[in-house]
Amino acid sequence: MGGLLFQAFIYLCAAVIAVPIAKRLGLGSVLGYLLAGIFIGPVIGLVGSETQTIQHFAEFGVVMMLFLVGLELQPKMLWEMRSRLIGLGGLQVALTTALITAAALMMGLFWTVALTIGLIFSLSSTAIVLQTLNEKGLTKTEGGRAGFSVLLFQDIAVIPMLALIPLLALPELVAGSGESLTTAAESHGDAGHHHDLSLVDGLPGWAHALVVLGAIASVLLGGHFLSRPLFRFIAESRLREIFTASALMLVIGIALLMTLVDLSPALGTFLAGVVLANSEFRHELESDIEPFKGLLLGLFFITVGAGIDFNILFNDSLTILSLTVGVIVIKGLVLYALARAFRLATTDGWLLTLGLAQAGEFGFVLLSFSLQNQVLPAELASTLSLVVALSMLLTPVLFIVYDKLILNRQPDSDQRRADSIDETGSVIIAGNGRFGQIVNRLLVASGVQTTVLDHQADIINMLSKVGVKSYYGDASRPDLLHAAGIESAKAVVIAIDDRSRTLEMVEHIRRHYPEVKILARAFDVNHLYLLNKAGVDIAVRELFDGSLELGKAALRAVGVHPFKVEKMSMAFRKHDENGLNTLYELWDENTEMASNKAYLARAREHGDTLKGMMETDRMQLHDRSERGWTPPPKHYTKDMGE
Repeated sequence: MGGLLFQAFIYLCAAVIAVPIAKRLGLGSVLGYLLAGIFIGPVIGLVGSETQTIQHFAEFGVVMMLFLVGLELQPKMLWEMRSRLIGLGGLQVALTTALITAAALMMGLFWTVALTIGLIFSLSSTAIVLQTLNEKGLTKTEGGRAGFSVLLFQDIAVIPMLALIPLLALPELVAGSGESLTTAAESHGDAGHHHDLSLVDGLPGWAHALVVLGAIASVLLGGHFLSRPLFRFIAESRLREIFTASALMLVIGIALLMTLVDLSPALGTFLAGVVLANSEFRHELESDIEPFKGLLLGLFFITVGAGIDFNILFNDSLTILSLTVGVIVIKGLVLYALARAFRLATTDGWLLTLGLAQAGEFGFVLLSFSLQNQVLPAELASTLSLVVALSMLLTPVLFIVYDKLILNRQPDSDQRRADSIDETGSVIIAGNGRFGQIVNRLLVASGVQTTVLDHQADIINMLSKVGVKSYYGDASRPDLLHAAGIESAKAVVIAIDDRSRTLEMVEHIRRHYPEVKILARAFDVNHLYLLNKAGVDIAVRELFDGSLELGKAALRAVGVHPFKVEKMSMAFRKHDENGLNTLYELWDENTEMASNKAYLARAREHGDTLKGMMETDRMQLHDRSERGWTPPPKHYTKDMGE
């Protein structure tokens, strides 16, 4: 027990000291964790052989991270990103594997060994890249989205790689080096895909496939049908720790099921996250899992740094460094070429290139798996493991290069640093385009102090010339909302030109600042319903009032008396609002409106009654609320044929 407590104390001390210093120096938390591991491991030797064991435990942080990533996605979103997921991600894995395999063949390696090395180095670090993108607020950029698509495809591609690698075993390793390979595999640790308890060992191929499909189906169906009643039952207990325990039970249970059928635990939890993305308990699951994910990922990065064998590096430093640089250069060339082919902007293309040029944590998994299946010699695996670790260690440096050299060349681009907010108002306006400007002008003219945020530099610069003060920055970022004074604001007006970010902002503000009034711009009826479900106080369709005013002008232009125009427009507005409320009962966010038969039938009924209701309203005498209107003159009525 004393040894365990001592090791835990050492790891935590290293993180607590190194990470804040690295953050203050602008190096990022990931580099801080890696440097902390190097210091307590190779430098002063406080940790040693137990690092490999801890690393495999800490890899569960990657599993939790992919579960949280899945919670942020919806099946519709995955379908929308299919071109980049398959095209960009698939081409990156295929081209990188082919080039690195060719380079290994040129170095005289056997083709099975070369192909295995190509597969290992085609993967990037999901943990480091997503963590860094989140910290830097780059996940919503085109480069961030493209990077996520590539990483997601890579994580899925690990599964066929695990199926292929055993077929590449070297006969001489199988026959002559079984004992040494077993020892080497134990020293590297188990990848987590072969266990004493397995549901598929010894099964024929068709039965193996059925068990695997059954496991995946159980995750999908269980997540959809069983999780909600389970979480409702647990929520009724009003015990937060039990809900946390159930969230951990869900993730661990799915990971265990995947390992029992020789599948990636990360893929299983990711699928579960996607299934639960529409659950009303999504936010609670995120808040419960997030601390464990962050702590385990930090521990994982420390073990990567602590596990670097500098003896191998010092004995053959030129070879190790050349291989590391070679991997980064080859992957960078592939990524940059794909960024150009998919027409990403310059800064987005460099973000994709520099962000994903490293090897990934799944490289350690595939290396260990390759050792166990007699595909790689132990000496080569040790060298490759060091190359993977060093490339991961260099990733934060590549992000620093991106920040200092790429972004600084374009200070006026959409990706410049957010402005410092020196004044806050009672109303925060997110978005100062053609919609937000009118709202801001009305409030300011009425004596209401506003804080205006926008992420388009040209709009900020143009409005500053006419005396309208606004701040550059992504209003969907929680830290920027905090800087804008969200805690003391009375209302937030969301007028940004992005449907998904608008929903994210509404959900975040409603969850963390329930007392703040949320007013949002809706693009259409479906977006209006989504905003209502997310908890918006008032949502206004951006074109409704403008279209209604133009329709009124058209009626007056064809000779309809202004009194009748107003009566008809009021009747239309009232009928439309009633229809929205009625149709909302039949709306389903997971079903396209064009495919929702009940919704379409009700909409047709609503349209059929519109003309009759408007005619009734139009013919009614005006009441006192309309006394400012004078009835149409008699000669006007005759002219209109009445």
